[in-house]
Amino acid sequence: MLEHGGQLRKAASDYGIPLSEWLDLSTGINPLGWPVPPELPRQVWNRLPEDNDGLHQAAQTYYQASHLLAVAGSQAAIQALPKLRRPSTVLIPTPAYAEHAHAWRIAGHNVQRCTETPTEREIHDHDVVVIINPNNPTGRLLPCNTLLRWHRALQQKGGWLIVDEAFIDTTPEYSLAQHTLKKGLIVLRSLGKFFGLAGARVGFVLAETALLTQLNEALGPWCISGPSRYIAQSALRDTQWQGHTREALQTAQTRLNGLWTQHGLAPSGNVALFQWVHTSKAFEIFEAFAHQGILLRYFPEPASIRCGLPATEADWNRLETALRD
Repeated sequence: MLEHGGQLRKAASDYGIPLSEWLDLSTGINPLGWPVPPELPRQVWNRLPEDNDGLHQAAQTYYQASHLLAVAGSQAAIQALPKLRRPSTVLIPTPAYAEHAHAWRIAGHNVQRCTETPTEREIHDHDVVVIINPNNPTGRLLPCNTLLRWHRALQQKGGWLIVDEAFIDTTPEYSLAQHTLKKGLIVLRSLGKFFGLAGARVGFVLAETALLTQLNEALGPWCISGPSRYIAQSALRDTQWQGHTREALQTAQTRLNGLWTQHGLAPSGNVALFQWVHTSKAFEIFEAFAHQGILLRYFPEPASIRCGLPATEADWNRLETALRD
């Protein structure tokens, strides 16, 4: 399996620093996520999950999409979708979330890589195109009209455009959610990043009904636990928290960008939940921070680091001290 951010126990072992003393900035998960209640109704624990519990309707309202399927995090869909197509040519930009290319490759497809923004010719020459928007880790954000143009080109030959929108919740105007009734357009959404509910393992696939039926059958029953369904529904309905959080994250994004820039490491790209710094000294920076108990995400190709948001004022001060040192 591929490595991901958030491997705090491994870092604690590697660098000999107790787990409790680490500041984890490696994941891009909202550190001040939706406030899960301390107690949940007993029935969500002792009954099998039911599809008509209200989660589907809450997601339809939040995403403004009529056809969607709840899955065990968008990762479940990333792994399952390649199995629903015959061998195809698949175009995936790089750098990008590595699980996409991995899943298509091990399912027997011909995976080709391109620069972060593919050309029109590259779109036309492939059966499936996977776009992460905004991109992880670079933060590149493509406009809706560009993506819809690519979709039309792919749709004409029975192709797919898959858009992973895991980090788009702070900029919902860029989402293709409302267009997903179109054949061959598949959008992936996640409650792990903006809502800070990565441990609940809840995501959604937005697409035409026929494809969702295929995917549902492939995944089988009860892919999301009852407690996770209850928490997800509550978070999706909490519009007051969502509005406040979007504003707070935009403020934090500006602060984090300014902090890195102030210390000579201006980010090359960013979204509200992380900053990406492309630098030949990426590994040295990663190591220097790790020795101070601060975990960043290091990418060897291209050499870069990604830094998520601190949760508390003490965490912000600790990051600033590390940058200064």
